[in-house]
Amino acid sequence: MSIAEIRQNAEHKMNQSLEALKGSLSKVRTGRPNPQILDTVHVDYYGSMVPLSQVANLTLLDARTIGVAPWEKGMGAKIEKAIRESDLGLNPASQGDLIRVPMPPMTEERRKELTKVVKGEGEAAKVAVRNLRRDANEHVKKLLKDKLVSEDDERRAQDDIQKLTDRMIGEIDRIVASKEQDILAV
Repeated sequence: MSIAEIRQNAEHKMNQSLEALKGSLSKVRTGRPNPQILDTVHVDYYGSMVPLSQVANLTLLDARTIGVAPWEKGMGAKIEKAIRESDLGLNPASQGDLIRVPMPPMTEERRKELTKVVKGEGEAAKVAVRNLRRDANEHVKKLLKDKLVSEDDERRAQDDIQKLTDRMIGEIDRIVASKEQDILAV
């Protein structure tokens, strides 16, 4: 494996960590409703548990309500039950074929708790990026030990990997700060 391949592999894995962070933060609730909050809800569909998005259409009805429109008539009660029993603390209400899911307003205390959760997710992503940096540096040191690269090449590669790590950590900080602003906005 060459230095370029090591760096490319590290960058790819760091980008995956960034995407994982974005995915986990999209599930954290902000002041306004987001249909993605229901991604974790699974519904019993003919004996198998499937994500809610595969049996119903999820839309925003207004600033405080998510609308769930089941694709099959008989699924309404099952969907309502699944949302109610999820750990999201939501109380859906049926209106004919449409299920309305009102989002309760968030308290200041709850907003502060959510910012702590977001910071924790950000810190976990930073740890993952730093572990990838360590692994990449170990691969470069092994190349030096096996006399496949010079000491200068090894030093340049470690500097390059450090710059990549700094850039990724800066991006993580930016994403976390943006999410915190969303949560704290009333």
